[in-house]
This record gives sequence, C-alpha cells and structure tokens, in this order.
Amino acid sequence: MNNIKSEFTIKDLENFSGIKAHTIRIWEKRYNILKPNRTESNIRYYNINNLQKLLNVALLNANGLKISKIAELPESKLNASVRELVAKNGVDTQASNSLKLAMLNFDENLFNVTYNNLIAQSSLRTVFKDVFLPFLNEIGLLWQVNSITPAHEHFISNLVKQKIHINIERLQLSSPTNYDKIFVLYLPMNEIHELGLLYLHFELLLHGYQSIYLGQSVPIANLNDVQKVYNNICFISYLTVEPSKTSIKEYVDEVKDTVLLDTDSELWLLGRKLNEFEEKIKFLNVKTFESIDFLLKEL
Repeated sequence: MNNIKSEFTIKDLENFSGIKAHTIRIWEKRYNILKPNRTESNIRYYNINNLQKLLNVALLNANGLKISKIAELPESKLNASVRELVAKNGVDTQASNSLKLAMLNFDENLFNVTYNNLIAQSSLRTVFKDVFLPFLNEIGLLWQVNSITPAHEHFISNLVKQKIHINIERLQLSSPTNYDKIFVLYLPMNEIHELGLLYLHFELLLHGYQSIYLGQSVPIANLNDVQKVYNNICFISYLTVEPSKTSIKEYVDEVKDTVLLDTDSELWLLGRKLNEFEEKIKFLNVKTFESIDFLLKEL
C-alpha cells in the first residue's frame, strides 16, 4: 500500500503544478515538453520524470522565461536553471514547487537549499506561516487524492520538524523570562500530527515562557505527573484526528475531572477536530482557539 507512486494522470500533474490540464496538453503537443506513456488500453499516463520536468518548467515559466525558450533547454540545463533560480531568489512563489520537487525526489539537499534561502530573507515564523503551512496543507490534499504516498508526506514533514527543532534548541539555551504560566504541550492518545504543536512550542519559547513539550499520544492520567512538579499549568493540545472514539465534550470532561479539578490549571485546545463540536465549551478553565495566531494573542 505504501509503495512509491510512479505513474501519474494528467489530473495529478495539474494538482501538483497548478498548470491546467488543457495547457499541459498544448505544451506537450506544440513544444514536446512531456512524453507520456500509454497503457495497453491506450490511456495516457506520466512517470515521475515527467512530473519533475513539469514542475521545473512551471517554475521557470512563472519567473518570466517563455515556454518556447524553456522547450529548447536540454534536460541538464533545465535542472541547472531551476537550481540557480532557487539559489538566487528563494522566494515564496518558487518555494512551493521546489519543496514538491524535493519531496518527490526525496532530495534533502534541495529542501535545505530552499529553506536556507527562505530563512536568509525571513524569520522562521514567516517561513512557517507563509510557506510551510500552505505547502503542508497542499500535500495533505495531494495525499487525499492519491497523488502522493505516505512516504512522500513523512519525508517532507520530518524535514520541516528538523528545522523547527533546530530553532527550538537555540531558544532553549536561554532561561525563561516569563513565569506567569507554565505551558505543557501534548497530543491525545493515537494523535501523531504534531507539527502545529511543535511550532507552538517554538513560539512560546520565543515569547520567553517555560514550555514543556510532551509530544505525541499522551494518556490523560499522565498529565498529573507534571502537576506534581509545577503549579498554575496551562495544558495545550492540538486535536487533528483524535479523539476519535469519544466526543470532544467527553474528552474535555475527562481532562477536567482527571487533571483540572481543584487546581489552578487550564486547558487550551486547537485543531480541526474542534469543528466537530458545535456547542461552545463553557468551562471557565477550558479555552478553544481557531488558530495559533488567536492563541498567541491571548499571551
């Protein structure tokens, strides 16, 4: 099931590149940009090399090079031109295609080149919000329509995590300056989507708070262990696909009764799973937030 996808439809190419299928066919026919294969039943399909080439072509075309000129470039020159463009500019409009190429080719070097050029111009906060989040949302959709496999998603997600971890480690060299609250970040049992929570950990440290990161799949009862050491804790959890076996209200009730009862601690919640909860949570020590930005305004 997790074999790397190697055959793509023209709709896959459109999803990846943002180039309409009609335009792809024109480029293919008029400029011989791509050379599709055909099944025994004469259905056209494209291999990974076709997709990579189209992403390169789309990137150069978006940056002012005419399609007729691109078509004249030999493969080696085409690839070199893309790398030169990324190394020179590294702007947001180019970053998404560069990251897609890195993901499809499992090319860590291209990912690092793209990231380093972005971070040279902006902060991690800007890169994460303006580049990584939209990109991760996009590959989530690509995964849903079977244009990529879990292997692609895991590869690129782990590289993003690495960059966040590096920035977290730099902040952890300094002592906290704000002790109004102790933040404890965790994910519910069986929840593994931690990028949003990990980035929030970075933001809290950047704001000078003491932030304790427990990570994925934490049993509710284990949260009490932290309360044996610290008071006035604000627990934060990011609910993406969990809890799945109970309702949000039941989950909050369990946290409230097991962890928050007779304490000064709070529970702050984010994540798309909250969209399933139609009623507003009305507990005094429980808050929900539409996004990380809304949560940071609460600090």
